[in-house]
Amino acid sequence: MNKFSERIRELRFEKGLSRKQLAQALFISERLVSYWENNERECDFDMLIKIAKFFNVSIDYLLGNSNY
Repeated sequence: MNKFSERIRELRFEKGLSRKQLAQALFISERLVSYWENNERECDFDMLIKIAKFFNVSIDYLLGNSNY
């Protein structure tokens, strides 16, 4: 599992969100969130920015390049 998969799942759990709730907040499908968490797909750059803003973390954190 890559860091992005781990981090997005971890952040979702910390906020107490279901996959469906996260998907709705990002205006995407629940299946896409599942793909990310299971390391079956990667998100595009624009979505990476949206996710970082939503969780108030850096892109480096999401990608595993930093611990904050």
